Amino acid sequence: MLLLGAVTAALMLTLGSVLRPSNPERQKLSTYECGEPPTGSAWINFNIRFYLIALIFVIFDVEVAFVYPVATAFRPFVENGQGLLVFTEILVFVGILFLGLVYVWVKRDLEWLKPVIKEEPSLKA
Repeated sequence: MLLLGAVTAALMLTLGSVLRPSNPERQKLSTYECGEPPTGSAWINFNIRFYLIALIFVIFDVEVAFVYPVATAFRPFVENGQGLLVFTEILVFVGILFLGLVYVWVKRDLEWLKPVIKEEPSLKA
């Protein structure tokens, strides 16, 4: 089944590249900025904090995506006598992610404006 899926995907990509028209023009090769003519350089300095905040959000969003189905299907485990085991697994999973949050908090990666610590020049004679 996996082989069939891979062959189908490869076939579709190959057919798409063979059948599509290729007529590059100057306007098609230019940068598109929401219908406005591009101004300045496309390369700008990007603050790394955007990446960190987005990564932290994705991690905790995935946590909710994993915990919610387990929480909704928890009752049958309790009825089978496995409630404590499943609850412990959920707590371990959430605990590991909570430790990650504490680590990020201690490193002050959640603060947008970090204090700048200036080093005092040493007085050496």
